Amino acid sequence: MPLLHIAVVAIVQGLTEFLPISSSGHLILAWQVLEHGTGQPVPPEAQQLVMDIAVHVGTLGAVMAYLWREVWLILRGMGLAARGRPSPGLRLLGLLVLATIPVIIAGFLLDHFVGTALRSAEVIAWAFIGFGLLLYVVDRISLTVKRMEHIGLGSALFVGLAQALALIPGTSRAGITMTAARALGYERIDAARFSMLLSIPTIVAAGGLAGYKIYKTDNISLGFDALLGAVLAFVVALLAILAMMTWLRRASFTPFVIYRVIFGVFLLAVIYGVFKDALPWLVLQ
Repeated sequence: MPLLHIAVVAIVQGLTEFLPISSSGHLILAWQVLEHGTGQPVPPEAQQLVMDIAVHVGTLGAVMAYLWREVWLILRGMGLAARGRPSPGLRLLGLLVLATIPVIIAGFLLDHFVGTALRSAEVIAWAFIGFGLLLYVVDRISLTVKRMEHIGLGSALFVGLAQALALIPGTSRAGITMTAARALGYERIDAARFSMLLSIPTIVAAGGLAGYKIYKTDNISLGFDALLGAVLAFVVALLAILAMMTWLRRASFTPFVIYRVIFGVFLLAVIYGVFKDALPWLVLQ
């Protein structure tokens, strides 16, 4: 796989996974732009999927490094549970499992009945705009009175149900879970922390699938490409997390909303041919 493709996909994933701007939407569009704009052939869809998951694994390493205290709390809680002792870590693990169940069920149903029908640039564009505006409204009108320690079964399930909407490309898993947490009155920084914790089970499952696919293909080159993409995504994602959390300690989600709306409008303009003379190579489907 060309180094340019690896670098673009890894950087796009690292920058967008934990920001409320949709990593899946950016990745789908990144592959389309690479295909039409670089003159270099893109790999088959199966290899694209493996690379997508590999860079997700890189971002998993970044979020686990940033949230190492919570990760250690969960691991310790699992160890105590083996000895029959409850703990805050075990409670947090239970909340994450509960919040992950809806997206697993929704993902199965979507794959079975809808397939790839939603992976279109037009769907992504409208999701960018619609869910971005929803984040803005919720962030503006909601209270900021709850912290991570206040998350209970009801809150976890509500955020988990919202997370299922992220199966629509362009919605943003991070964005919709932060929106749901803010609607419940959680502070921005805590909404972001719980959103990032929720990414761990999903990415772990996807990473296992990627490893299996690489093993089945017996493609050593693809394995090296995936490893390089994962490392680059790790570095970029960690920097993006640090920047976002620093910002949310003192400000709102508004800059992310502005980006989403501008980018969504730009995509619609490209789709409907506004830039067909200036950017003839930029063809989105």
